[in-house]
Amino acid sequence: MLLISASLLCLALIYYLYKITKSFEEIKNNVKELASDMKPLIASTTELSEKLSNITSEARGQMQITHDMVTNVKHRVDMILGFEERIRRGIEEPVLSLVRNFSAIVNGVNAFWNSYKKH
Repeated sequence: MLLISASLLCLALIYYLYKITKSFEEIKNNVKELASDMKPLIASTTELSEKLSNITSEARGQMQITHDMVTNVKHRVDMILGFEERIRRGIEEPVLSLVRNFSAIVNGVNAFWNSYKKH
């Protein structure tokens, strides 16, 4: 009886080892299939990452160009405003002096006529 129990136990052990081996084979096949499915995903993710990197690099370049253009325009506007200020200061004093002189001449002529009319 002990020999029959040992034999049945060995048969059960062989059966369960077979099932375990079969399960490991299925797991191995699933992992192999998953790995083959992951390769295109990894490749497309890498390609996407490279494209995003290129887009980011191009955007940075465009931003730098825009920044340079804005800086250049700002510099030119500052130069124009400075030039306008120098012209205004250069013209303002002579014009005011001319207006004052003209006003003095008008006042002088008015005083002369007023004095001339009284006499």
